[in-house]
Amino acid sequence: MSTPMRHISRFFGRQKRGLSTDKDQEMARKGRHISLVIAGTMILWVLLSLIVGPTLGLPGRFALLFDLVALAALIYAGVNIAQLRRMHRDSKG
Repeated sequence: MSTPMRHISRFFGRQKRGLSTDKDQEMARKGRHISLVIAGTMILWVLLSLIVGPTLGLPGRFALLFDLVALAALIYAGVNIAQLRRMHRDSKG
């Protein structure tokens, strides 16, 4: 008899398997890091630009500062994505 979880994982194309090598674990960790940087950047940028700035009555130059900091974080994430793609390509052979 099959468990319901087995059917669900088969439906979504996922199988239970561990990360086989240290390289795979490193790539997974880097991917999680990138996703947290992007999500955190967007959440903080929206909060600062739409809620905190107008509430405190900050001048427009602070909005520009928030935008530039968010842009720097997204550039950092883009560089890390390029590194992750290179790691993935090198691990494939």
